[in-house]
This record gives sequence, C-alpha cells and structure tokens, in this order.
Amino acid sequence: MAERTSAGFLTMMLEPTPAVAMTLPAEVREKLAELELELSEGDITQKGYEKKRGKLLAPYIPQIQGVDPSLQIDNRIQASSQALLPGSKHNKTRAANTRDERFRSDLHTEAVQAALAKYKERKMPMPSKRRSVLVQSSVEACTPPATSSASEDEGSLRRQGRLPTSVPYQGHGHPAVEHWFNRVIQGSSTSSSASSTSSHPGGRSATTTNTTAHAALNANAAATALANLMAHTQLDNHSAPPDVTGLSERSSLHVERPQVASVRGVSRGYNHHTSVMETADGVPVNSRVSSKIQQLLNTLKRPKRPPLREFFVDDFEELLDVQQPDPNQPKPEGQQMSPLEGEPLGVVTNWPPSLPAALQRWGTTQPKSPCLTALDNAGKPVYTLTYGKLWTRSQKLAYTLLNKLSTRNEPLLMPGDRVALVFPNNDPVMFMVAFYGCLLAELVPVPIEVPLTRKDAGSQQIGFLLGSCGVTLALTTDACQKGLPKAQTGEVATFKGWPRLLWFVTDGKHVVKPPKDWHPPLREASNDIAYIEYKTSKEGSTMGITVSHSAMLAHCHALTQACGYTEAETITNVLDFKREAGLWHGVLTSVMNRMHVISIPYSLMKVNPLSWIQKVHTFKARVAVVKSRDMHWSLLAQRDQRDISLSSLRMLIVADGANPWSISSCDAFLNVFQARGLRPEVICPCASSSEAMTVAIRRPPEMGVPPPGKAVLSMSGLSHSVIRVDTEEKLSVLTVQDVGQVMPGAVVCVVRVEGTPYLCQTDEVGEICVSSGSTGVAYYGLPGMTKNVFETIPVTSSGVPISDRPFTRTSLLGFVGPDSLVFVVGKMDGLMVVSGRRHNADDVVATALAVEPMKFVYRGRIAVFSVSVLHDERIVVVAEQRPDASEEDSFQWMSRVLQAIDSIHQVGVYCLALVPANTLPKAPLGGIHISDTKQRFLEGSLHPCNVLMCPHTCVTNLPKPRQKQPEVGPASMIVGNLVAGKRIAQACGRDVAQLEDNDQFLYIQDVLQWRAQATPDHPLFLVLNAKGTVASTASCLQLHKRAERVAAALMGRLNTGDHVALVYPPGIDLIATFYGCLYAGCVPVTVRPPHPQNLATTLPTVKMIVEVSKSVCILTTQAIMKLLKSKEAAAAVDIKSWPMVLDTDDLPRKKSAQMYKPPTPEMLAYLDFSVSTTGILAGVKMSHTATSALCRSIKLQCELYPSRQIAICLDPYCGLGFALWCLCSVYSGHQSILVPPLELESNASLWLAAVSQYKVRVTFCSYSVMEMCTKGLGSQTEALRLRNVNLSCVRTCMVVAEERPRIALTQSFSKIFKDLGLSPRAVSTTFGCRVNVAICLQGTAGPDPTTVYVDMRALRHDRVRLVERGSPHSLPLMESGKILPGVKVIIANTETKGPLGDSHLGEIWVSSPHNATGYYTVYGEEALHADHFNTKLSFGDTQTVWARTGYLGFLRRTELTDASGERHDALYVVGSLDETLELRGMRYHPIDIETSVIRSHKSIAECAVFTWTNLLVVVVELEGSEQEALDLVALVTNVVLEEHYLIVGVVVVVDPGVIPINSRGEKQRMHLRDGFLADQLDPIYVAYNM
Repeated sequence: MAERTSAGFLTMMLEPTPAVAMTLPAEVREKLAELELELSEGDITQKGYEKKRGKLLAPYIPQIQGVDPSLQIDNRIQASSQALLPGSKHNKTRAANTRDERFRSDLHTEAVQAALAKYKERKMPMPSKRRSVLVQSSVEACTPPATSSASEDEGSLRRQGRLPTSVPYQGHGHPAVEHWFNRVIQGSSTSSSASSTSSHPGGRSATTTNTTAHAALNANAAATALANLMAHTQLDNHSAPPDVTGLSERSSLHVERPQVASVRGVSRGYNHHTSVMETADGVPVNSRVSSKIQQLLNTLKRPKRPPLREFFVDDFEELLDVQQPDPNQPKPEGQQMSPLEGEPLGVVTNWPPSLPAALQRWGTTQPKSPCLTALDNAGKPVYTLTYGKLWTRSQKLAYTLLNKLSTRNEPLLMPGDRVALVFPNNDPVMFMVAFYGCLLAELVPVPIEVPLTRKDAGSQQIGFLLGSCGVTLALTTDACQKGLPKAQTGEVATFKGWPRLLWFVTDGKHVVKPPKDWHPPLREASNDIAYIEYKTSKEGSTMGITVSHSAMLAHCHALTQACGYTEAETITNVLDFKREAGLWHGVLTSVMNRMHVISIPYSLMKVNPLSWIQKVHTFKARVAVVKSRDMHWSLLAQRDQRDISLSSLRMLIVADGANPWSISSCDAFLNVFQARGLRPEVICPCASSSEAMTVAIRRPPEMGVPPPGKAVLSMSGLSHSVIRVDTEEKLSVLTVQDVGQVMPGAVVCVVRVEGTPYLCQTDEVGEICVSSGSTGVAYYGLPGMTKNVFETIPVTSSGVPISDRPFTRTSLLGFVGPDSLVFVVGKMDGLMVVSGRRHNADDVVATALAVEPMKFVYRGRIAVFSVSVLHDERIVVVAEQRPDASEEDSFQWMSRVLQAIDSIHQVGVYCLALVPANTLPKAPLGGIHISDTKQRFLEGSLHPCNVLMCPHTCVTNLPKPRQKQPEVGPASMIVGNLVAGKRIAQACGRDVAQLEDNDQFLYIQDVLQWRAQATPDHPLFLVLNAKGTVASTASCLQLHKRAERVAAALMGRLNTGDHVALVYPPGIDLIATFYGCLYAGCVPVTVRPPHPQNLATTLPTVKMIVEVSKSVCILTTQAIMKLLKSKEAAAAVDIKSWPMVLDTDDLPRKKSAQMYKPPTPEMLAYLDFSVSTTGILAGVKMSHTATSALCRSIKLQCELYPSRQIAICLDPYCGLGFALWCLCSVYSGHQSILVPPLELESNASLWLAAVSQYKVRVTFCSYSVMEMCTKGLGSQTEALRLRNVNLSCVRTCMVVAEERPRIALTQSFSKIFKDLGLSPRAVSTTFGCRVNVAICLQGTAGPDPTTVYVDMRALRHDRVRLVERGSPHSLPLMESGKILPGVKVIIANTETKGPLGDSHLGEIWVSSPHNATGYYTVYGEEALHADHFNTKLSFGDTQTVWARTGYLGFLRRTELTDASGERHDALYVVGSLDETLELRGMRYHPIDIETSVIRSHKSIAECAVFTWTNLLVVVVELEGSEQEALDLVALVTNVVLEEHYLIVGVVVVVDPGVIPINSRGEKQRMHLRDGFLADQLDPIYVAYNM
C-alpha cells in the first residue's frame, strides 16, 4: 500500500458509469471492488486477480463460438490497454483502473478523452536515457511489480500483436461498442520504432494490433456496459509513442532485445533501415543522423504557434514580441455587482464575553462533560478530555508559564508575548491545553508544524516567522521533544533559520498547581491579539496572520449561527487542529458551545481511510469536518463499509469546497453512501482563507436555504476572467458547486484582481473580499502587505468607495451566482497569468489527472506552478511517478498530458517533469509543498527521472527573426580615409623596412650555420622533464652537428623538394631533424605523434597528414616507429601504405658533402598543418622569406637577444608554438627553456617553477596549460611559496591562441598567482590564424592590453555597441595583444568586401611579409580558398593584397600612445566566422551561449553548442551524480532563452571529458557534432525539446 498512503490524494474523483451500474448485480460489483482493493493493497497477485475477475464477469459476457469466455475478457482488456501503451514494461491488464472509475467527474474525463481524440498523431521523439539513471528512485517507494504474471502477459500479448490489423468492421450491434472499437482501431498499429529501441537498451519494440474487432459483433448490452467500463478512460492512441523511423505498419521487422544494461563504448547505432531521409526543408540527408533527431525536425516543421505579424527591419533592438490582446476575446457584459450582505448576527442572551470565559463556565458548571476524544493509530479512543480537566490543566499551565519561568529573577514571559506551539498531529489534547493555557495567561500562541529534520520543506520560513514574532519559548509534549533532532549537547538542535528557542514540555509533571488565590484574568474580548496563524504564500514565504480576541469570538458566533451548532453536539474533525477550519470548528467554536470533538489524526487516516466514517457511526456524530481528500480516500476502502450508518449527520462540512475537484468528491461520496443513510442535503461545502477565516458556507437543510447550485463554465471564458455558461463547446469546461451563503454579519464583494480594487461586473471573476468583525487583523510585522490585504477599499467604476469599512482580500477567485450563492473558481496562489490569460493551477492538475489517473503517477502528488522565463509566466507540471512505470509509459503519459492541457486550457506547458515516488517535498499533512518544489526546480535540485520541455510551442514572444538589409553602395560611403563619417578601421605594427637586416638572415638554416661558427658553445635549448630537471640541452654547434647527420642520411635517399614528415615527441630531436631537412633541401612537416593509449583516434590523423602533405618519408624515433607498424596500429589504419620510415636515434656521424642552397627565398621552407576547430585539416605553405620575416617580427616585438632566456610551454607542431620552439631561438640567439605541456599532467607546477627558477622575463603558454595551473594549483599557492616559487620576474606571459581572449581564465590566473608575485599587467594573449600565425603579440613594450564592454545583442546583428561595465547583456572583450612589426590589419565587410569604419564589426584582413603563401592541399581546392591569401578591397585602397583571416573583429583607436608616439589602435577578436551559428537571421558565437549555460548550474563542468539543420544542440558535461542530469535540461533551456532569445532544440548530458578539446585548448565542436549524429557519445540523457 505504499503507493496509496504516501500520497495525499487531493484529487479528481470518478463516478460509476450508469450502464455498468445497472447491468451487474450489486453483489458482483461489491466483489469486484474488493478484488480491486486486494490488488491495490498487494494482497493478491495480478494473475490471481485476473483469474477471479474473469470468473466473476464470465456469466455477463456473451459467448462467442468456440472461445473460452475468460480468454475473451482478457483478450479484450489486454488489447485495449495494449493499444494504449505499446511496449509498456509490465503490461498491467487492469481494465482502465475500474477502482478509480467510480470516483471521478465523468465530465472532465470525457472532455480530456475527447480532446485527445482531436489530436492527429503528433509525433514526439522519446528522450533517451542511460540505464543507470533510471534506477535512482528512492528504495522505500518501490513496490515490487507482480513480475510472475507480467512476463506471461507480455508473451501472450506479443503473440496477439502479430495478427493482421486490417479486420473489416461490419457495424451493427450497439453504437457504444461501435464507437469504442472504432476508436481503438483508428489508432493504427504504431510501434515504438526500431530506432527508439536502439537508443534505449531497455526498450522493447512491440507492434500492437487490435484483434478484438470481430470478437464483439453480436455483443448485447451487458457487454456494451463492460466495454464502456473498460474503455472509459482509454485515450485513443493517436498519441502513441513516436514512430521515429517512419516504418510503422510497413515494417515487419521487430527486434526484441533483452533488457541489458548499456555497455559503454559499444556503438548504439542499430539502424536497421538506413534509407535516405529528408530534413525539414525536404533535403535528403544521409541517415547516419540519429533518426530521433530527424523526427524531431519533422515535428518542428509545423511549429504550433500564433502566426507572427509580418517582419519588420529593426534598426537594432531585438524587441520581444508583446502579446496583443485578441480582439475577439470575451468581455464582461453584466451590471456592476452590488455587495452581498449576510444575515445579521443574532443576539444570544447568555453569550459569554470571551472564549476563556466560556471555558471557565463549562469547566466549572459541566466539568464531566466530554470536550475532546483522541484516537490512536488503530482508531481506539485513548483519552477523553473533559471540560473540567481542560479548565484545570489550562490554568496550571497558565500559572506555570507566567510565574515559574524566569531568567535572572525576571519573569521570562509577559502578557502579550508570543509563544510557539509545537505539537504533533496525533496529540490534540495537549495542543488544546497549551492553546487555552496561553489564552488564560494572555500569551499569544503561534501554532506551527513539528520540524522533523533540520531541512524540512519550508521550515526555514517558519523560522523567519518565529524570529519576526519575537518568539523565545516553544511548548511541546514530552514524546515530541524526545523525537526532535538534537545537537551534541543533547539540547534540541537549532533549525536552519530559526531563532534560539527555549523548549518547555507541558506534560503534567512539569506544570505546578496554582495557589488558591490565583485566578487567571478573564477579560471581555478586546482587540488585542489572541493567536497567530501561519500561512505560506505562493512564493514560499511564511506570514503570521494575527487574530484578535474579538474577531475570534465573533467568528465562533458566526459559525455557531451559520452551522446551527447546539450545546453538547458531537462533531468529528479530520482536519489539522492547528489552523484554519480544523482550529475554528474543532478547538474554538466547539468550546464555545460545549461540544464533543472526536479528533481523527492524519496518521490514522493513512492506515484506515474509513476511520472518520466509523467514528461518525459509533459516536452518532451530528457534524463532520473533512476535506474532499478524506471523502475520496474513504471510497477506496469499501471493504468495511457495510455495517455503518451516516444517518446521524446533519452537516458534512467540506472545508476545501472551493477546490475544482471537491464537487466530484461530493458527488461520488454521495453516490456510495446515500445507501448508508447519508442525506444529499447535509453536504455543506465552505470557502475560507487564513486572512478572512470562513467566507461562505452552505447552511444545513433545516435553515430553509435555497437548493445548492452547480455551474458549468467555459474554461476559455474563465481564462479571460469572464463567466460564460458553456453550451456548445463541451470540451473545456469547469463544473463548480456553490460554497453556500455569506457568513452572518459579513458583507462580501468581488473586485478586480490587479490594480485598483474596482467592483467586478456580475459576469466577471475577481477576488472575493469580506468585511466583517470576524476576519484576521494583519500580517504580523508586515504593515505594507497588511494595508494591501486587510485594508482594501473597493470602489465603484466611477471610483467612489462602496463603504467606509475596510475589506479583507480572501485570495479566493470567484463570483456571486443566482440566489446570492457564492461560487469559487480558484485561488490567487494558484493563479498563473500566461500571455494575458489566467489559468488556475488546480484546474491544470485536474486535467492532468484525468489522463489515465493512478497508472503512472500518484494522485495528489502533482504540483503545477509557473516560472517566469523571458518576460512571461511559463507553466511547469511536476508529478511523482510510480516505481513500476516504464520509460515508454511515462513518456506516453507525458505527451498526452501536454495535449490534454493544450486542448482544454488552450495553453502550452513549458516543462513536464516526473520524479521518483516519495521525492517531492511534502506539506505537513500530505499534499505537496509547492513553493519548495518550485524552488528546487529553479535551482536544479529536483532530480527528475523524466523531463519533457516544450519551449517551441509555448514561447511565442521571441523577437522577430532578422532580415538581411541591402547594403549601401560604395560611392556614398568613402571620402578620403573616412567611411560613412568614421575613420577607416586599419592599423599597422612598426615599420620594419628601415631596420638593419643582413642578407645572411634570408634563410633560417644559414643562421644556424653562422651561429655554429660564431658562438659554437652558446646554449640555445633546454628541455625540462616532469621532475623539473634538465632532460636534454643543445648548443649552436651541437644542433648544427645533429642536423648535418640527418641531412647526410636523407641526401642519398631523397630528392630535393621532397616532403618529409617529422613524427617526434617534443624535444631536441624534432628541432635537429627540422634543420636537417632544410640542409638536405627537403620540406619538413611536423606531426604530433600518435598517443599509444589512444591509437584508434590519434593514428588516423597522423596518417591523414602524411598522405595529404604527400610526404615520401617519415623520420621518427625507434619507439614510435615500432608503434606505427604495431598490431594495434593495424586495427586503426592500413600500416602497409606508410611511406619509408627512418629512425634517427643512431645515425652515423658523417656530414653531407655540401648544403643545399635554395635558388630564391620565395621557395617553400616548410608546411604547417593543423586541424581547425571546425574539424578541417589545413596545411599552409611557408616560404623562406615568410619564415625569416616571422622570426624578425617576433624578435623586435619581444626584444629577443642572445643574452635573454624565454620559457615556452606549448606544443611544437604548428602555428606560433612551432615557430617559438624551432625557429625563434636559432634566429635571435636567445635561450629557450622548453616545457612540454604533457609533462604538466603529472606535475602541474612544472612550468611556473621553471619560470621562477630561471628568472624568466618572457614566457608563452596555451589556454590548456593556464587552465591546468588554475585548476590544479589554485589551492596550492601557499605550498609553492614555501618552495620559493616567485613570479615577480615575469614581465609578460602570453597565451598563444587562435580565438577570442578568454578573459575569465586569464583574470583568474592573474588573481590566483598574484600571491606569488605575478604582476596583474603581465598576462596577455596573442592572435594568429592559418593565413598568418602571428598577427598580434603583446611583447615587452607598448601600452597594456585594454578591455571594452560591448552589447551582446548588437553583436548578433554584426554591430559593435560599446556599453558600460556591468550593464545588462554586456560582454567584456580584451585586446589580443599588439600588432606585430610589419603587419597591417584592416576590417572588411564580409559581404561587400569594402573597408569598414572604426569600431565596426567585420572580418579581420591582414597584410604582412610573414603571411603564408597559400593552402597546401591534395585535392587542388586552392581555387576555393585562393581569396583567403590574396584578396583586394572592393573600393578604397584596391591595390594592397590582403589575406582573409576568417575571424570577426573590430579595431578601435584608444587614448593610449604607442612606442612611436602615435595613438594606439587596439584589435579586438570576436570569434571565428566558421564557428558562428546563424540562427533566426542573427549571428551567434558559440562561446557566448556556452558561457551562459555553464553559469546556469554548479554541476555543469563544460559545455559545447552546435547547430544541426535548424536546431540548437547543447551538450553539457555533468560533474556530479547522474541523478542531476535531468535537472540541467530546464535550466539550460531557461538561460539560453533569457539571455540569447533562442530555443534549445536538444540538450545532451554527457560525462566529463566527452567534449573533445585540441592541444590549444579549443573545443572541437564539429567532432562533437559528428559523434552526436553517429550516436557515439554514450550520453547520460538526451532531451528533445518540443
């Protein structure tokens, strides 16, 4: 029974279908109900249940020739439930849950079914989930499914499922049957397709067909009834799970796979039909694209959203679409309402002057009279408190509190002080004594819930309330005090957010008898505070509502009159006696009238839901106070209903009569218990709120009141706050019952919810306000809110106040109907205003429950609330899922709930989440703590096990997609060096023409020979190992000698101009062989060696570079040579096709006859290959001229001379890293300390320690090295200082990069190592790309790099708008270092190729002697990229030849001056053009979206985004437990919507390290995209946003 009791089922009830009720005899129905209960309680197996049920129903089902009747039933039931749920895990064959069937408003369910029927089969892809995530529901919540029967059922179902679908149906027999069968057949046989099977190793693929069509042709009425009973809650399966691959009926291939846990590393692409599919634009795509995504695209082809008005060209701002009110929306047409007055309060002659006075009267005159009977969990009366006892015990407590508690001889409490009452719900006696004890002592009781743990839902808020009320003392019972969490000292622990409390136990032994002459002061009821009742607001904050003595008395008076209470009546109270109706009826008014209260604790209700009815019967109670949940529960336990009678009841007060589902509880309850003596007219719903107390209550029948009313209202009318009785549209209606008449002595009116409280019109819904002497007075300590709520002055449409008395807002939404009856349609707390229309959370819950209640989710365990995303409320539905619901079932249920809510409420659900059973925060008496649930959802700690987000359908206020505008022509643009009034954006480094330059420096190899002669022993290189010791060194001569040996080895074997691949680990060998190749006249190509542990991915890259560069020979070490030809290598590549491989470890000591001299410096010196972030392998050609020009520029910028030392922690294979390792030292003669970045993995401090040890002034690193240092050494700066690491020597530390500077990383690096003396000005970045490996580099002179803030929204429109730091949407950009000597940069328009003005965004073009001369590719595609290397402006300076970098950026003239005294031009790099995402006509840089995503949750370690067709895919690495995976989906979607106005299409949650990163620390988004489409990421979860 864990399922039922764990949830507070506040829920929609079911009514029996009349047809069934008539045809099956009563005793059969009784037995069926018992069976149901046995099954639900787990007393009988599924199999036993089916067998017994079959026997019971057999006589009432017409025989079909030759078919065993029990089979027929099973057949039909299974087919129907199976048609509903293809592929469910345990196909439970309980026909649509007959048990619930009886207690539900037929109206709503039918509406939901019909609504779902209207939906065409809208397909949705199922999210895929790694198996381990599924197994996380809390253990205590799992009721083991009846496996024994399930497996057999599945087998039999599968066999039935193979029969053909095309059974012709001859329609005769009963129309209802026909309707049912048609409905099931229409649903075609959908299969949970092969592809969704492949991505859930647990899913089974099953085709369900309907074989029962011919089985019921001659069915008579009894069968019809049965069919109706079974089909009653069936939704036709138009919304069957998505058929992803489009192979529904046609495919006869059905794979059954055993449920195995997924094995990592096993490819999951079981694509059976790899046919060509089409994308949304009808373009065929290769089906390696995961078919799920394919299908999502098809879903999005026709996004369901209101048509956008025609596009406008906005000049800049992205305007969010403001919802225009629909001109056809209904408007109120009635008269202005007039306030409604209740009957006057009657005058009672001997009415006591106050409540304590009433207690004194009964305590002294009727001491033996019973006041309160408490029950234990078995329902046995444990104690009856008499009025005499209550009076004496309260006096004792009052005396003790006032006189016996003291601190430093001062009494602890003074009259008027607030005292917390902490009593468990099963101890009403102690509570009552404590409450009246406080009243007698003139203390103010503040009843609160017992805190069970230090982190109860909402308990922190209770703490704030106690603190603001100045509570210092808490009263509790002995047992309760023992159960509270304790600190080490043994005292009660201080709860989070609570003030320090003194705990006082009120049991007999702790209180003393007052002396004879002490009497409690009994005064007339005054306006002083009597007690404070707590209330939790929609946002989760807790307020204390103060009730004065006079209001408390007046309320008792009004209730006594309205309910016709008489002296010594017996009343059964099921509600919480600490607050609201339970307190008003069961503690206050009862004492006023000397009534006898039977208090039923919540714990007893959970064990025996019938207990309250049994007590009404036993004690012949005249009145019962219940909630609709209690009525519903009692219906579930029919077994013991026989021998009870409810004929004694004259009033059954339904305290939550204002709920949308109370009407169905009342109806269903009456249906069952009318036979047990319950009279229809005794059901009295009432409406109340903490602020206004009882607002209205239906009077008992003896008062001659008008008959109760029902209203069937149009849901869409209500969403516009208009009352329209619904006639034609039967689907979206709300049926409400009245909550009776206004309370005696009160005036009620209905006012507009927002703004000035104008009176509503008669056909308009508003907030009900009450003016009477019996409402709350204020929120304690909150004067502003008090004025708003307790002192409202309603005004007429002309602005005239309707009365001089203030009104109290009740937070109930409703209207006054005919016969002056009050109707309530919702609460302010549950109000969600979505694009101007109002929806009530309770109504949405009711709709969700009407979709197959109880099968997947627990009743009463659904929370609906709204969150604000992108300037509108968005609806979120969270439900607890049953432990035995399969993935498919849940997903199916979710997609139906979405459709039902869309149909009935015409509103989209933004997010639907299912959580494991028992994990939602509970309110004290069952039910869900909504605000806490919302809080968890927003902070990502809800841990759902299933999530479905639908931003595409509900976010309709995105800005318009941008339209490209025709550009202005050149003529009007350029005048002199101004473009459109701005200085042309161009800048250059220092001029190198006039600097001395010797001819010997035209060729880098000549420089080495010269140095070997001039300074043979000058040390050039020092390579460090992981321990920080010197692994190898090379002086000028040593390097020259090693190069000669290599040249000698090559010269005999190769021709001049041959390409040679150098595959070496970082070290001197690499440098020596590079020069050896130049000596021999060969063209070297440096290649990163394959990773021995990861040959499968690294070796193919080596092979590709070798092939693409047309290398005829590979030079390498012996170890790598073995690796290239090993067995493991053979698995990755074809090792037979390697060119000649030479190892250079033991070359003979001989030198070549003569060095090769290139005929011209334009000749090719080396090839530089690298893989771009977009996954393109590009090799560029570097001539001898460019090589020496590059070295000269770097030498000038960094002031490098032979006496200098620089430290380099970079990879030596391409770009600037290669130039710094292999070229610069030889050219400038400085010593390079080489730190291979790989060594940092075992010793993170290696690089910084080396910098400190060698007192290096200039050092280079990569972002990945910087990240390793910040993450690995962040907490160890103290230890490094003790090892004497000192970085104060560093003048400039440059990060070598080909991307926008990562400010956050460089700043945190500077901050962390500031303690080690690193100057904050030292860290800067460089910028280079394929066409020119070094464009900017900070160097040693010149102004510090500047940072500007630009508007991110303008950037999307390719504009630069500078803003202040900290302004919304601002993005910091740091200058990428100074432009190198000899380099000229200009910013050009990407489309017109014209020059742009200062601070305009365009492509960075560069002209310099060290530009590469072109791409080196095999396929002769140079033509495509020719303009990358030689392009000219379309106007202006049309002579200069430029190279296009492929990066967007802008130039900005700063106020700073550079070395030459000119004003300094700063270059800001925004990002690579190839990487940008074109979405909605705007240009997004992935890094911006990724930064937002990483900020959205603490467990997101890394993120990468890419687009696939028109969908944005976000991949996040989860650093945390897998159960957090699904929390991320909503947070990621929210943040991208809020900050970038984009809807995320797919969220993929993966393990840390899945996003590929290259050696420069850049994300390889394209590789990731390929991995995703090929289904190779092994994701933890993939969510497809609808």
